[in-house]
Amino acid sequence: MTEIVYDDMPDGFLTTLTYGLSLAEHPDWQHGSPELCLSVNSTNVIWAHAVGFLAEQFRGTCPFSYGSTIDFGERIVPESEMTAFCVFAPTVLGREDYLGIDVGVPGHEGHDVINIQGMYPIHEVERQFINEHGLEAFWKSDWEPTDVLRRPAI
Repeated sequence: MTEIVYDDMPDGFLTTLTYGLSLAEHPDWQHGSPELCLSVNSTNVIWAHAVGFLAEQFRGTCPFSYGSTIDFGERIVPESEMTAFCVFAPTVLGREDYLGIDVGVPGHEGHDVINIQGMYPIHEVERQFINEHGLEAFWKSDWEPTDVLRRPAI
């Protein structure tokens, strides 16, 4: 698994993209395979490593589809109380930049399509709420997706 880490992009944010998750197979990946994107208001590179770790650990078993929640099992970084992630569209990329990216070789177009999925750190109580009420109900709550030091929104 490769983590591509951008420090201070956009300004003040740590942004990471994975490469390697999409090389696996999963029955839910009918319209492309995922890679992951995280963008948080932090300088702690452990956030990037956590996303790479999850991509490696759950490659081929987790669909990483919108609304999926992933329990990290402990604090992701020491300074934050967050212990999980939810998956949705990445906020730092335009739709045309994260959906339907054809990486197939010339003459083999359409066979290797990647969709970049956004990863959002959340609290355990929020993970439980999403699992019970759905991502849309949580997404409409008052929260800042990039703030890794925020209090739970639920």
